Amino acid sequence: MKLGFACKYFDSEAKQPFPFKTTTRTRFLAMERNAAATLLLALAQNNLQNLSLTLEQLAQQPDALRMMRIGSDLLPLYTVPLATELYGDILPELQPLFSRCGELARAHNIRLSFHPGQYTVLASDNDDVVDRALEDVEYHTLCAVLMGYGRQFQDFKINIHMNGKRGIEGFRAAFMRLSPEARNMLTVENDEISCSLDDVLQARALCPVVLDIHHHWVKENQFIQASDERVALILESWRGVRPVLHYSIAQEGLIPESGFPDQEQLAASKPKLRAHSDYYFNQTLNDWALSFDRFDIMCEVKMKNLARDRLYDYAQTR
Repeated sequence: MKLGFACKYFDSEAKQPFPFKTTTRTRFLAMERNAAATLLLALAQNNLQNLSLTLEQLAQQPDALRMMRIGSDLLPLYTVPLATELYGDILPELQPLFSRCGELARAHNIRLSFHPGQYTVLASDNDDVVDRALEDVEYHTLCAVLMGYGRQFQDFKINIHMNGKRGIEGFRAAFMRLSPEARNMLTVENDEISCSLDDVLQARALCPVVLDIHHHWVKENQFIQASDERVALILESWRGVRPVLHYSIAQEGLIPESGFPDQEQLAASKPKLRAHSDYYFNQTLNDWALSFDRFDIMCEVKMKNLARDRLYDYAQTR
């Protein structure tokens, strides 16, 4: 089992030694063309160099900790039309940096992923939203391809939610418009508002299903077990690749420090329960998450790798 973290790498003092940099759309569009291109190049170089440094840190850690989600602002503002055009000119200069990151990850068995944002909705009933969602998925795909991925099924993971009024049929139609590389990498997860686990399992013939156990609890007030018959369907959707599970818990003070919390007995609304904690403070829930021993776990928690490390230490003592 690998335990991963999302986007930000913290040192022992909870500071980011290798941060990504970005800019605003307003600032970018107000700039003269050459200055805008220079800015994008500098930002992208910084981000790729810092991703490489982060991967070098992971390469020194136990294999079980070699897993991370890369921030979506790797190439800032890429889907803004002018930025897309300018990146077309500067990508050759960035290619060696992309290659370095991919080579590092593969050499050290570091599992990588992206998670496009909540507005990437392939099943929307608004065609413009679908078009923008496809562009966003293809942007993340491009980054992965430049690192040498997308050549085989699930050599890299790009995870999205399936929410949208067109449901599975809309998702399927949009999925078929994606590039072969994007279809190789796309996964879909259940959410806590609109798409239940049963809903997303309808997509399992198209792409792997990522089980988010916290989302499932918030939506259903149910702690799904590793023995649940739906877990077998999730495993099947990964076609032999080790599946990924997302693990988070509600914030400190909202749920007890031990035991399985019952939403009906909590003085907190669903929106409050959705928010992620700083650390994994409830060992009952930790045991529950770790019981899914056929999965790798993406730790969705505010203290990122520091919280992930504590969970790893706890797992070693069980």
